[in-house]
Amino acid sequence: MKQKFNIITSTCVPLPLENVDTDQIIPARFLKATDKEGFGDNLFRDWRYDKEGRPVKDFVLNDPTYGGCILVAGKNFGSGSSREHAAWAIAGYGFRVVISSFFADIHKNNELNNFVLPVVVSESFLAELFDSIHADPKTEVEVDLPRQTVTNKATGHSETFEINGYKKHCLMNGLDDIDFLVQNKDKTEEWEKTHPQPSL
Repeated sequence: MKQKFNIITSTCVPLPLENVDTDQIIPARFLKATDKEGFGDNLFRDWRYDKEGRPVKDFVLNDPTYGGCILVAGKNFGSGSSREHAAWAIAGYGFRVVISSFFADIHKNNELNNFVLPVVVSESFLAELFDSIHADPKTEVEVDLPRQTVTNKATGHSETFEINGYKKHCLMNGLDDIDFLVQNKDKTEEWEKTHPQPSL
């Protein structure tokens, strides 16, 4: 799942539903596993498949009209429990960016920790994106992490988005928290040498 981010241009999967919680993203019965592998198979499981395990024809992930590595979701995405498995499922399915007008804070951080970029846009920009994608499923969106911009290629309209500087650095360099610490081991050791701990 570790992939460097720079500029991503892709078609989108629209999910114009508000208040999508983590139990809808990945139902609780799949939380027993502790390995990240395979979670993408059960992303939105109860919307994606019926009780007999057959694909629900009109759910967007089963509609070949839409595709790409960007999920465009309604307001308040990732609310509910703090399960990191929801971010595992999103990343495991192949989404690299989720765009919404609001994310639950814990889920937003879980996405960042799993190399999925959550992009917060205005409600008007989000509505325009949904309109463009429904008018033409081949509509592309460009997400430029270095410049922190998101652009609707159908209209040319752009917005800037916020991201923590540390997380931006990690995403652009394909680093998780442990990788970052290992990469800076020499600096840490040097700091410890020049800042001795007081004796008790």
